[in-house]
Amino acid sequence: MSPRNASTEPAGSSPVTHRLGDLQLAIMRVLWHRGESTVAEVHEALREERGLAPTTVATMLTKMEKKGVLDHRTEGRRFVYRPLVSESTVQRSMVSELKERLFAGNVTALVSHLLAEHELDAEELRRLKRLIAEMEDE
Repeated sequence: MSPRNASTEPAGSSPVTHRLGDLQLAIMRVLWHRGESTVAEVHEALREERGLAPTTVATMLTKMEKKGVLDHRTEGRRFVYRPLVSESTVQRSMVSELKERLFAGNVTALVSHLLAEHELDAEELRRLKRLIAEMEDE
């Protein structure tokens, strides 16, 4: 199972909150996409978008490892990092926190806000209607 979809939460445990900043999310996206990467590879992937020094990337990877969202193995003199939490787990955690903090746990208020504040094209609207219909059928 790929890290993009794999759940890292033990069965029956309460969900862990994964609060990641913008740079941490950008780094995780590189790792989710590639599976694993060295500091140099993450730096190169983010160079144009972020313009960061390699030391900044290395420091952030170390902090993220201490946070428990990634791990590394040693390959010669290089550290090769890999994600320990899936993209879907991070999304679920961060959206849940957003829902609780900004909308007092009210899913309807969150969805209403998204619909009011963001333009949807016809295809997106059809997909949302289909998802709602599927939820009603369950």
